[in-house]
Amino acid sequence: MSTNPTRPGAEPFTQRSPRVVAARRLTRRSEREEAGRFLAEGANAVGAALARERGFVHELFVTARAAEAHPDLVAAARSAGARVSPVTDRAAAALSETVTPQGIVAVCELLDRPLDTVLPPAARLVAVLVDVADPGNAGTVIRVADAAGADAVLLAGDSVDPHNGKCVRASAGSLFHVPLTRVRDVPAALDLCRAAGLRLLGADGYAKTELDSLALGTPTAWVFGNEAHGLPAQVLEAVDEGVRIPIYGHAESLNLATAAAVCLYGSAMALAAAERRSSGG
Repeated sequence: MSTNPTRPGAEPFTQRSPRVVAARRLTRRSEREEAGRFLAEGANAVGAALARERGFVHELFVTARAAEAHPDLVAAARSAGARVSPVTDRAAAALSETVTPQGIVAVCELLDRPLDTVLPPAARLVAVLVDVADPGNAGTVIRVADAAGADAVLLAGDSVDPHNGKCVRASAGSLFHVPLTRVRDVPAALDLCRAAGLRLLGADGYAKTELDSLALGTPTAWVFGNEAHGLPAQVLEAVDEGVRIPIYGHAESLNLATAAAVCLYGSAMALAAAERRSSGG
């Protein structure tokens, strides 16, 4: 089957074409929420989006150069029932939020689920982000959570929209793998985790308990706070324990994404070891 995105006699859409103008609006949070859609840019993100259920991707904008480089993605979009729309390089740049656009952008359904449906039965590892403002940090934590086998990521309070373009890129496709929810009510997010039988551990640079003193082989929800201010006092009071990552060298602290990687992987490895022991492996 041909992967040429251009219909016979059709000209590629320009940056002024109505479909491109409408898609460009999805770079704004208010427009994403009104439309129920967002943009996924680049081959990595587009491939992960197309691997989801049929109908998740509504439209694929692609330049001639990108279509030649990624014929498999064009074919997958067609097979998934998505509209494939050829665009000029300038139109692709208008849809892009990067300095060097890849020329391939998908219009996708929003990913976040209702809070009461996001956790699977017998959840074992969850990341909760409270007031995390930087989309790059949020996307990197989502990527780490995916790699660590986390069951879900909860973005609570004033946390950034995970459909933000920078967050989507930082997640490197993981945004499409891990169940997500957004919830303004932080106590509700913590209550959900506690009701699921998860121990709540709050990452806190001033906590008395150090990470290397904890047994981590039990189902856990790790709670991470704002990049500059950490977790609010009321959240630290609500978790089961505040935990500090020990600093063995001279660095003052770890950034949010690095701290999340240490904590989530600590739990993931301990849980895997406990599972091997229980199965006699």
